[in-house]
Amino acid sequence: MTPSFTRQAVPVWDPFVRIFHWSLVAGVLANFFVIDDGEAVHQWLGYTVTALVLARIAWGFVGSQHARFADFFPTPARLRRHLADLRAGRRDFHAGHNPLGALMMLALIGLVLSLGVTGYMQGLDAYWGEEWLQELHEGIATFLIGLAGLHALAAIVMSRLQRVNLVKAMVTGIKVRQEMS
Repeated sequence: MTPSFTRQAVPVWDPFVRIFHWSLVAGVLANFFVIDDGEAVHQWLGYTVTALVLARIAWGFVGSQHARFADFFPTPARLRRHLADLRAGRRDFHAGHNPLGALMMLALIGLVLSLGVTGYMQGLDAYWGEEWLQELHEGIATFLIGLAGLHALAAIVMSRLQRVNLVKAMVTGIKVRQEMS
C-alpha cells in the first residue's frame, strides 16, 4: 500500500518579501555577471539593492508576522534545536525561516550592505583608486555569490527533506506542507 499525503497550505511570505527577494536576486546577479564594474548602471544598481536591503530591515520590524525578525531570529537555542532535529531525521516545520535559513539570510543582508558601503567608498576622494578597497569589494561580491548559491542549494535540499517546495513558496507566498497520513 502506498502512503497517502495530506496537504496544508500555510500563508508565509507577503508581497513585499517576495518582491524584495526576487529583485535582490536579479540585481545581485546582474551586477556580478552582466554589468561591467565601474559603470554608472553598476553603481546605481548597487545603490538600489542596498536600498532594498535597508527597506527589508525596516520591514523586519514592522512587516507581516513571518517577515519580522522576532519570528525567526536564530538564537543559539533555536539553532541547537534545529540542528538536533536535522541530525535525528525529524522534520521540524517552520512557517517562516528555519534557524539556519535565518542565519543565511542575515549573512546575505550583511554582505549586500558591505558591498553598498565599499562601493560607495570607492567614489569618495579619500579612497579613489585604492586597490585594497577594490579588492575587498570584489572579494565580498564573490563571497556573496558563493553564499547565495549555497542558499539556493539549501532551499532545494530542505524542500526535499521537509516536503515543502520552498522556492515555489517564495514565488506564491504560500508553503504547501505535505504530511504522511
